[in-house]
Amino acid sequence: MKYRLHVTSEIGDLRMVLLHRPGKEIENLTPEHMSRLLFDDIPYLPVVQKEHDYFAQALRNRGIEVVYLKNLVEESLYNDEIREQFVEDILQESKEDVTSAFYHLKEFLLSLPTDQMVEKIMAGIRKSEVQREKKVHLHEMVDDQYPFYLDPMPNLYFTRDPAAVIGNGITVNRMRRRARRRESLFIEYILRYHPRFASQDIPIWFNRDYDFPIEGGDILVLSKHVVAVGISERTSAQAIEHLALNLFRGQKDIKKIMAVEIPKSRAFMHLDTVFTMVDRNKFSVHPAILGPHGEMRIFLLEPGDSEDTLKITERYNLIDTLKDVLGLDDVVLIPCGGGDSIAAAREQWNDGSNVLAIAPGVVVTYDRNYVSNQALREHGVEVIEIPSSELSRGRGGPRCMTMPLIREDI
Repeated sequence: MKYRLHVTSEIGDLRMVLLHRPGKEIENLTPEHMSRLLFDDIPYLPVVQKEHDYFAQALRNRGIEVVYLKNLVEESLYNDEIREQFVEDILQESKEDVTSAFYHLKEFLLSLPTDQMVEKIMAGIRKSEVQREKKVHLHEMVDDQYPFYLDPMPNLYFTRDPAAVIGNGITVNRMRRRARRRESLFIEYILRYHPRFASQDIPIWFNRDYDFPIEGGDILVLSKHVVAVGISERTSAQAIEHLALNLFRGQKDIKKIMAVEIPKSRAFMHLDTVFTMVDRNKFSVHPAILGPHGEMRIFLLEPGDSEDTLKITERYNLIDTLKDVLGLDDVVLIPCGGGDSIAAAREQWNDGSNVLAIAPGVVVTYDRNYVSNQALREHGVEVIEIPSSELSRGRGGPRCMTMPLIREDI
């Protein structure tokens, strides 16, 4: 298979996808530090791995190539110079008190084989693992109760967020929260050094050193010509404007960015937690984002009079806007929870709207969202259910757990 990135829709047949199998980083979660690491609960690792493996196999059963983040990172660090620079970059982006331990941690990581080094960076480094001389700085003494030099990265299995393939290019995202900021550094190294991707001259639509945040869960490629982006808790309006300008300057196919404002709360973290595309004219939606008559704030961004300006118009009706930008005669919104307010709230918390389309009208969902899944089936959508008792504890669904790299055009 060719490895040139290519995504021009949310629903085209998925051919290649990036996953991360949850690892030891999950077992470094503790109740005291969960919120710092953006978790509300602690998954049970053996079961969450079993569920993730089931998910990956369900994708392979449909002819989709699954590649793993950890493997790609390891294969990118193929010489000592790259390894050393990678370790330095990771440590510099890590938590505030790492500076005084920088050289000890660098020496510790570089002493490991590459696979163990990458695993340790993902899992986190406990203070008990690294031998150091007596602490001499006040902040070290004050922070001595915190168990990690290098924080674990338990959010890694949500590979959707650090980057997003749009057309034949990619965004390398600035993550909103410090706990996730390092994740897109993995993507940067894969693009720069991995044998499959380094030679492709892949356009970068957004760089992770930009001042304002954007995350992949807010980016939906609705068609060859239209990209929807959520204005959310994790993605800023400034970042969307920056992305729009780069897209309009750098390629010819995408004509419109549809910026959708959603409530800025943890329950509605990204656009794809409340709205996803499941077929050519069908969308899963959490009803709570819509007003009584389907209204919400939507902004259409189009190229302005010069390459540095945008034309921005405001819309208020989701269905009418989707019909317009996608050239559809009819749009069907399939409500999370089947329209029942209690079922919708419960299943949205467990990512009932966060479904992964692997082909037009074929989606992967969590089995626990049985009301929403039945609603999808009643609208003619094929639903592939995966077990989710532990995966769902991370507050992300099948779309969150995948970064599509190659889809067929529709």
